[in-house]
Amino acid sequence: MSQPERDTRQSIIDTAERFFRDIGYQKTTVADIARSLRMSPANVYRFFDSKKSINEAVLERYKGEQEEALAQITAGPGTAGERLRKMLLAIHRLNESRFADQQRMQEMVCAAMEESWDAILEHIARLDALVAAVVAEGVASGEFRQVDPKAATRCIQTAMVRFQHPLLINQCARIPGPTAEELIEFVLSGLRAPQQV
Repeated sequence: MSQPERDTRQSIIDTAERFFRDIGYQKTTVADIARSLRMSPANVYRFFDSKKSINEAVLERYKGEQEEALAQITAGPGTAGERLRKMLLAIHRLNESRFADQQRMQEMVCAAMEESWDAILEHIARLDALVAAVVAEGVASGEFRQVDPKAATRCIQTAMVRFQHPLLINQCARIPGPTAEELIEFVLSGLRAPQQV
């Protein structure tokens, strides 16, 4: 793909994201996106075969940003516990800033979950792999008790779901419960190896 084609593709994604945020995924048409870019719908279809694939590209940007942030924390300094805390807070803060009180963006996520579930599962698997790597480091160093890193990761992600899932962040905010920081501390306390006397 040439640079002008990459630029056009990026413009379509940027414009679609703006429409999804302003009027919602369901109300946005490929014709709206094309009109805003002063091109024909057929030209948009040269780059994306459907509105679904445009939505996937918008979400791919979000997923990529999240995965990159976690990869940097994983490779960064600090104990396993410190990095795991940063990772869980990063996921929470990125999703909260993007989706809390953003009904139209949540609509976009709902559409992706219905239309592109495999892509969502692949993203979850990549996040889980990063978390599991840090848990495994903590187990190997003796900082964490002897746990199966994959099983522990599934438990961690399940515990954190109200603070990470784009649709639950808003809904659970009205339900009494711990803060994200309090829950992360609870999770870490369950992982820590007992102190040797």
